[in-house]
Amino acid sequence: MTQSEGKKIMLAHGGGGRLTSNLIAETILPKFKNDILDRLSDSADLDLSSPAICFTTDSFVVKPLFFSGGDIGKLAVCGTVNDLAVAGAKPAALSLSLIIEEGFPFSDLERILQSAADTAADAGVAIVTGDTKVVETGAADGIFINTAGVGTRIEGVELSISKIAPGDKVIINGNIGDHGMTIISQREGIKFDSPLKSDCACLAGLTGDILQSAAGVKFMRDPTRGGIAATLNEIATATGHSVEIEQTVLPIDPVARVAAEMLGFDLLDIANEGKVVVVAPAESAQAVLEACQSHALGKDAAVIGQVVDSQETSGIVELITEIGGRRVVQMPYGRELPRIC
Repeated sequence: MTQSEGKKIMLAHGGGGRLTSNLIAETILPKFKNDILDRLSDSADLDLSSPAICFTTDSFVVKPLFFSGGDIGKLAVCGTVNDLAVAGAKPAALSLSLIIEEGFPFSDLERILQSAADTAADAGVAIVTGDTKVVETGAADGIFINTAGVGTRIEGVELSISKIAPGDKVIINGNIGDHGMTIISQREGIKFDSPLKSDCACLAGLTGDILQSAAGVKFMRDPTRGGIAATLNEIATATGHSVEIEQTVLPIDPVARVAAEMLGFDLLDIANEGKVVVVAPAESAQAVLEACQSHALGKDAAVIGQVVDSQETSGIVELITEIGGRRVVQMPYGRELPRIC
């Protein structure tokens, strides 16, 4: 039995006294050790030396906490890194704050912290500050995590949804819906011959390669909640242009397809945690595709559609089906898959 097995978080661990100090010093700090965090100041002192800083924040309440392909710790780091990456930034530092329910097992906490630390190290970012609170039994579902991230804008990169124009191509770096279908399948206790696995991953390396290899990239977005349906509808609404995507070229894992059909979900609406939608001029689309396919996170990348002029209608998203029909892809309502991230 390890030292943490059988131990539980108590309210006193959030009370600011000796148990709080012990929790931070013995359980949290060793996982994220770096010179900035070790100072334990009220604010991390960063020297970013850049004229353009990107800043983001996010909260994570996924259920279950542990899932095939990841856990809430990995998800928290990847989600925040990816928000910076698709803004055209190089992630530099993260905060990580914990809201822990009384009675939460120390062994699970250590597992989550180690996962977050390993993911941050792999992504080349430091966790430099944070906070820990403990709430009464029933006031949270095990553990919630809040993060914030800062990064430096890559020189020469200015991404904006307002730059999108008819003729631009839409590219995605791989299979859609894997994360959301993994989460809901585990909740329902459904098992498949080939197990589903979340695509949870940090995208900064891939987005950096795309921006370095392809000229004129106009927009990037990680299609998390609401899936690519939400991302493409946001583009159509913001620009007034329509978006056409082709069903025959959408990259989809066959197991995810079966799971979605069994449970009555549309994979276009389902969350992803390791995908980026890229909008680029037609002449740059092949360069984006090749940059994706040269990276481990983009082997199944595809050009899935294009932006079109919509003189007859306001901007909509249409799916060109396998038999050549057209279906309007609506903005998801949002209640189908709560607690997926």
